[in-house]
Amino acid sequence: MVKLLALIGILALTVAAATAEVRIKRQAEETTKKEESFEKELCKDKDAGEWFRLVAGEGDNCRDVIQCTSSGLQAIRCPAGLYFDIEKQTCDWKDAVKNCKFKNKERKVKPLLITDEPLCQDGFLACGDGNCIERGLFCNGEKDCTDGSDENSCDIENDPNRAPPCDESVCQLPDCFCSEDGTTIPGNLPAKDVPMMITITFDDAINNNNIDLYKEIFNGKRKNPNGCDIKATYFVSHKYTNYSAVQETHRKGHEIAVHSITHNDEERFWSNATVDDWAKEMAGMRIIIEKYANITDNSVVGVRAPYLRVGGNNQFTMMEEQAFLYDSTITAPLSNPPLWPYTMYFRMPHRCHGNLQSCPTRSHAVWEMVMNELDRREDPTNDEYLPGCAMVDSCSNILTGDQFYNFLNHNFDRHYDQNRAPLGLYFHAAWLKNNPEFLDAFLYWIDEVLANHNDVYFVTMTQVIQWVQNPKPTNEIKNFDPWREKCVVDGAPACWVPHSCKLTSKEVPGETINLQTCVRCPNNYPWVNDPTGDGFF
Repeated sequence: MVKLLALIGILALTVAAATAEVRIKRQAEETTKKEESFEKELCKDKDAGEWFRLVAGEGDNCRDVIQCTSSGLQAIRCPAGLYFDIEKQTCDWKDAVKNCKFKNKERKVKPLLITDEPLCQDGFLACGDGNCIERGLFCNGEKDCTDGSDENSCDIENDPNRAPPCDESVCQLPDCFCSEDGTTIPGNLPAKDVPMMITITFDDAINNNNIDLYKEIFNGKRKNPNGCDIKATYFVSHKYTNYSAVQETHRKGHEIAVHSITHNDEERFWSNATVDDWAKEMAGMRIIIEKYANITDNSVVGVRAPYLRVGGNNQFTMMEEQAFLYDSTITAPLSNPPLWPYTMYFRMPHRCHGNLQSCPTRSHAVWEMVMNELDRREDPTNDEYLPGCAMVDSCSNILTGDQFYNFLNHNFDRHYDQNRAPLGLYFHAAWLKNNPEFLDAFLYWIDEVLANHNDVYFVTMTQVIQWVQNPKPTNEIKNFDPWREKCVVDGAPACWVPHSCKLTSKEVPGETINLQTCVRCPNNYPWVNDPTGDGFF
């Protein structure tokens, strides 16, 4: 009897345990279902890879974001001192983030471009609300649909008026150049016969802070294999520029290009600027340069946007209207082999690279001196992948002169040993001036490259385009006329002592700015609405 009771007790315990296990399992399944349902609800309207907030607000709430992935929700927290910018989709300085109160990116109504049955007659397309408007009105920078959807799906993949893929039978030199992946050598020359072009560029004002640096680099002793002085390109912004120095730089055979009047610090200004905004900034800057640096040969033909913020179709429409030859703002992601410059008649041969960039999608009669990213790995044979950098001074892991020297050699070899696409070395002068070790390494490297190679030329952006338009093999390049222009320039500058004009402008209230020029002082400090400085807005 005792044994029977014990057995009954054991059976009861077993049943109770099994029941509890089933209950726990059911609760776990219900919890999992709730979590999956919660996750599904959270993720239903999110784009692939989109980060969003669970809780909006300042403080830690603005640092924390999550993302929907195939393996569930993934969370990150920005480092101390940074907030997450929900529009840029990246961590940024606290003061720069203005959208802590928003949980998601702004949701935009998409047009009905692809439907089972056509909704509109030929030549028309449907807005998000089903109304039809002319195809040409889509992605033109103005909202023509009542819901604004005609401007909400305008990247290179979706713009109904996008440039077609490269067609080499139509796109022919000298006026057009493209290839499917951007790596083809112009004229189909074998790589060993192509002169290796290196473009050194400097951005921002030319003034007493950097004139001596430029004189040290371009001292008249560094010669290309054709006997001409090595050359550079300067993308000049207006404020604090010494125009007598710009005039002398141009006289010496370097290229002067435009980098805007205001160098507006709000990066989104450049992404969203209208055609008129771009014209005032860039064509206005050309007016200032031509007048106050007395450049009269129509050689100011290049554009680079501040912060490398591409201005989409508006920027390139302006460039066509204002007869600029080339842009050098678009960055191509690090690739082997690197890319050659191309014209914008056809679709770009690479993705639109960079955070929230607005690349042009339409066909434009403009050359793109594409900025190939540089490989910043110390040991490219063993090191894991690192994203590249476009401006040399943004390669933040370069800390010593030896590292910089190795970096220059590795990237030179990448270009020289592959398809000899031009190697762009893009600087802000302060990086070299404030780091004498970097400058010493740079000068040593230039001298070494010139001493060891008879097929390497340091040329301007325009000289690269002149070669691409009329490709010549290395054995003919010494007599290539466009590269012999202003070959060696001696003689005196236009003026030994420039006018020092202390000027004000209604557009820059409260400031008196010094403008140095060899020509007569203007009445006002030139600015966006008065580039001549005459006072006529």
